[in-house]
Amino acid sequence: MTDTTGATTAPASPSPAATTLGELRATGATFRPVKAELRANLLTRLAAGEATLPGMVGFEDTVLPEVERALIAGHDLVLLGERGQGKTRLIRTLVGLLDEWTPVLTGSELNEHPLAPISVWAHRQIAEHGDATPVGWLHRSDRFGEKLATPDTSVGDLIGDVDPIKVAEGRTLGDPETVHYGLVPRTNRGIFSINELPDLAERIQVALLNVLEERDIQIRGYRVRLPLDLLLVASANPEDYTNRGRIITPLKDRFGAEVRTHYPIELADEIRLLQQEAALSWPTAFGADHLARPVVPQHLVEIVARFTRLVRESSHVDTRSGVSARFAIAGLETVAASAVRRAAVAGETRPVARVVDLPSIVPASRGKVEFADSGSDPDDDRELEVLEHLLRQATAQTFRARCAGLDLSGLQEHFTGGETVESGDLVPAPALLGQLGTIPKLAELLGRLGVPEGDQSAEQAAAAVEFALEGLYLTRRLAKDTDGGRTVYGA
Repeated sequence: MTDTTGATTAPASPSPAATTLGELRATGATFRPVKAELRANLLTRLAAGEATLPGMVGFEDTVLPEVERALIAGHDLVLLGERGQGKTRLIRTLVGLLDEWTPVLTGSELNEHPLAPISVWAHRQIAEHGDATPVGWLHRSDRFGEKLATPDTSVGDLIGDVDPIKVAEGRTLGDPETVHYGLVPRTNRGIFSINELPDLAERIQVALLNVLEERDIQIRGYRVRLPLDLLLVASANPEDYTNRGRIITPLKDRFGAEVRTHYPIELADEIRLLQQEAALSWPTAFGADHLARPVVPQHLVEIVARFTRLVRESSHVDTRSGVSARFAIAGLETVAASAVRRAAVAGETRPVARVVDLPSIVPASRGKVEFADSGSDPDDDRELEVLEHLLRQATAQTFRARCAGLDLSGLQEHFTGGETVESGDLVPAPALLGQLGTIPKLAELLGRLGVPEGDQSAEQAAAAVEFALEGLYLTRRLAKDTDGGRTVYGA
């Protein structure tokens, strides 16, 4: 089966029954190269109107068509984009286009197809056992290999090296069976990914030339003719692409396609991405009990999404470095954690995030932003001020978008006699609401904020009212005094 990202997590059906070469032949099975397999399964999804790479938010009209054309053409590809644009997620999602099960020779280090062996070992097995040659089945989740390109990566890691133990056992140095295969050959008949390819030393990149073009490998000066069958995908950051490292020209030439990724273009896509990631990570982060998991109302998710986009667009931020989607995801998780902390301390029935939880994002996310003018002696106070200002701006934009035309004069009138309302990150919802008494237009406010009628709890009401108070403050209709975790609204 697959999760919402399209990544294969576990077999959805049992493996086929054939356990020998003879039984496999009797089923009418044929050998199909990996790229043909990907192409056929992709075209089937396209014809059926299904999502080809589910879980890739905001790429539907831009990146995905380019990736689909590359796969149909049988091209190896490079994904080029700033950090946190979903390059690794996209690569791992490609696994979902492989056949769920594929036959392999039992014991093969190279995942060899029983009908298309490529190694000396495999040919000998079939010659000795014939139709009784043992056959196993490999699930697509096991047909993916990945390597982060680091300066210490060696040719032996990727391609292979001579195994001295096998030589000591009596084999000659030129015997192909003395080779200990690296990560690339061991992912034969699958998808292999190299992340941050420009960080790979140029002399190591040379070792990939034959893999991409001639589809064979060379080890320790003698040629091992192995017609590898795989899709090679690499990722790179433009900053590394031009400064810290580069992809050597002959290697770039051998990749069939280069695809440029991007951050979500539309605000709706940014919000959808946040909601998707929350659905994936929160059961693990906050426990299996659904009732114990935090609720982050829609308007707070929108604020985090707008905040992320404002940070990306800020002139104070280094645009070459980018602002990762992990910035927004971590911010949303921090807001949720603040709500869980309050529920634990104040005894709230259900953790529901409020505006008072938003300031916790700023110090937690500071390390995820590269400021343009930080230099060798960064001004931490100035950088925090920039983030705090952008967060207020995002909150004001969301208030105007959500509450435009909504009559909040009844709520504002509560303060005409000099009354105040105190909130804070540890003030429970009943205590906040109790200071206001009857709240005019509360149902309409909850509706504007997308709170379902069946979920209008005290915690949800407090989140909505606090958002309205903050909006009135940001539009200069209320005053606010903040001291640490204490916030007081007044006339």
